[in-house]
Amino acid sequence: QVQLVESGGGLVQAGGSLRLSCAASGRTFSTTAMGWFRQAPGKEREFVAAISGSGGSTDYAGSVNSRFTISRDNAKNTVYLQMNSLKPEDADVYYCAGGPIGSYYSRLYNYWGQGIQVTVSS
Repeated sequence: QVQLVESGGGLVQAGGSLRLSCAASGRTFSTTAMGWFRQAPGKEREFVAAISGSGGSTDYAGSVNSRFTISRDNAKNTVYLQMNSLKPEDADVYYCAGGPIGSYYSRLYNYWGQGIQVTVSS
């Protein structure tokens, strides 16, 4: 069983930066692919980024590519999402997730954090 806890959200002005962290419990973190998703009220959960267990492979949604960076520190059981050049449309609840492979599809992830709010003011 893996438990995930996000932190680092908050309010930022458009053009600013935030770094989200997701701390994981459990001894299998280094073999667990991790992803970040976001969801607005009344909308489906949307893929943001994913990273393999080793950190050697990453993938991004087109809307955040070149602005967001996913990374992980397996020694700290933590995955990060560095968000730069934030736009008002990036404002959502962000979730980290863990599963056997990094994927666009939320249903392929077994573990989810509780979510954290990111607000971007224009």
